[in-house]
Amino acid sequence: MLQPGARIGILGGGQLGRMLAMDAARLGFDVHIFTPEDNSPAARVAAACTVAPYDDLDAVARFAAGVDAVTYEFENVPVETARKAAEHAALRPGVKALEVCQDRVTEKRFVNEAGIETTPWRAVSSAAEAEAAIEALGTPAILKTRRMGYDGKGQQVIRKASDAAAAFEALGCVACILEAFAPFTREVSVVAARSLDGQIAAYPLAENHHEGGILRTSIAPAPGADVLAGDALRIASAILEGLDYVGVLAAELFVLDDGRLWVNEIAPRVHNTGHWTMDACAVSQFEQHVRAVAGWPLGEPSPHSAARMDNLIGDDVARWQALASEPGVCLHLYGKGEAREGRKMGHVNRLSPLSS
Repeated sequence: MLQPGARIGILGGGQLGRMLAMDAARLGFDVHIFTPEDNSPAARVAAACTVAPYDDLDAVARFAAGVDAVTYEFENVPVETARKAAEHAALRPGVKALEVCQDRVTEKRFVNEAGIETTPWRAVSSAAEAEAAIEALGTPAILKTRRMGYDGKGQQVIRKASDAAAAFEALGCVACILEAFAPFTREVSVVAARSLDGQIAAYPLAENHHEGGILRTSIAPAPGADVLAGDALRIASAILEGLDYVGVLAAELFVLDDGRLWVNEIAPRVHNTGHWTMDACAVSQFEQHVRAVAGWPLGEPSPHSAARMDNLIGDDVARWQALASEPGVCLHLYGKGEAREGRKMGHVNRLSPLSS
């Protein structure tokens, strides 16, 4: 167990690292950021920062040797970087989570082998395989790159079988996965944590609304969350235990007409759909992750308020003054300089009493 005053290293310098560093500092830890980017959002609130490429393994080794534990704020940290860090400090969560979640086919296979349902899928590595997969799964379907896609990037919707080859070529002829459209009624997510000694704690489900592949709004607790809570906890627990995971992760879920839950994606990190916990819970997802990484007991995940989280994307952030003047709004800005289209610049939480 890490004592207050210990040093926690974070691979990644984005807004998730920033919010992790802020909660870690509140618990008495010093945070050291490793990032390839100058003047990153996380570095500006941390005790120390190493700016170096992820493939500079000597720099990674020096960074990890100077901290007591290492974690990561996004799932595309190179596996070799994480493995090198693990040679010098406790890495929580471990490398396995990256190996599974960086490849959509590996992730789907892991989830299915854990007894959890997903939409039907096929691995695709050529235009001919794309056409065969469409013939097997039907249309509409969605073709995704196996690696690196996020916020709607690296995806092509296929509505006619004759478009399969062109969709594969549009994605650069890289390894892909074809997923059948899920017959869902809504999208929810479960954010859960597992401690060093195997304790599991899950926040109530959030209902999520996307535009253009980017999360716009989360409502928590989701309407009808109590009915789905048991199944969501079963799914989260199977994933956490199957990965021997330490820390917070999120599972994005489809809710079907009959109430079944299918896993869409796993995020091995704190997650946008858990940002509501920052103001609606005594222990946020960020504090919960720090607790797990430090080997502390997990905090109580029950909310004291209901919340609506709205992302501030691109020029939305220009409304910061009006939002800061709005009663009951909890404003969180990420310290990013340029408001580009599709870029998450901050978020707001609006709290309300919990329904009885």
